[in-house]
Amino acid sequence: MALACNTVPSSLSPHKSKLCISSPQSRHNLYEFVGAKTSFQAELCILSPQRRHNLNAFPSARRSFQTVARFRGYGFVPKRRPLLRAFADKGADSGTDVVVPEKGVSVVLLAGGKGKRMGASMPKQYLPLLGQPIALYSFYTFSRMSEVKEIITVCDPSYRDIFEEARNSVKINLKFALPGKERQDSVFNGLQEVDQATELVCVHDSARPLVLSEDVEKALQDAWIHGAAVLGVPVKATIKEASSDGFVVKTLNRQTLWEMQTPQVIKPNLLRKGFELVHREGLEVTDDVSIVEHLKHPVYITEGSYTNIKVTTPDDLLLAERILKQS
Repeated sequence: MALACNTVPSSLSPHKSKLCISSPQSRHNLYEFVGAKTSFQAELCILSPQRRHNLNAFPSARRSFQTVARFRGYGFVPKRRPLLRAFADKGADSGTDVVVPEKGVSVVLLAGGKGKRMGASMPKQYLPLLGQPIALYSFYTFSRMSEVKEIITVCDPSYRDIFEEARNSVKINLKFALPGKERQDSVFNGLQEVDQATELVCVHDSARPLVLSEDVEKALQDAWIHGAAVLGVPVKATIKEASSDGFVVKTLNRQTLWEMQTPQVIKPNLLRKGFELVHREGLEVTDDVSIVEHLKHPVYITEGSYTNIKVTTPDDLLLAERILKQS
């Protein structure tokens, strides 16, 4: 069976492009690549009973590798984990793109922790990292994203001036909320300040200064599809479950384990419903998407970067400096 490529664009616009594949039996459409931002080379592998055909495309795309394709009749074999599997299942047939609205995201930046493990005279998120407070790295990252309309900083009032001064160099709506006793209380306080028209709430720990804007965009898109998404990375170490007296109970399957990061992105109505349940039943949660999990709502894990570390100890601070100098 011979496959003929009718249309192979040399570059793609920020909107959907079609790659039309014809065979003697039928005509199929591959819907490929949302947007245009970074350059890369992707390989689509089309399998027929007789042979394997390679189509090398395309030099312009928004995601660093966000392959969104639908091919009926033959197998589509991606080179790596597809980052928008749901779009391939839902959006490709209808021809709709995944687009998070401009100025549709409210960021809740958690900056109220005490940071006792750092052993410093001030909370860790305000310690200088190559001359700039740790908390301002992610603040600037979010403020430069077109999807973000506002940043609600949850912090002690004595540190508000750090963010007010930083706002002078960026165009972003800045609000403040008071930190709570626990993390979930701080998130709830920040949620009360969110614009009622916002489409997504993006909760981020300011002690993670090295989060990449492209990873944030992936999480925003996945949350737009699924209602809730969290950045995470596959666990690399062997994890064992231990008994209370220190003996190994069992070794957990590393293939199914992910280390959670932030941001964690949730549709506001879903987050509010989750907090209603948490408050009604007196539940305690350690991260934001756990609130949604209690509603039995699925949470999508968006693959992030191992460099998105949380600065908790002096060693973490040294590692963050090294990563920044090498970037």
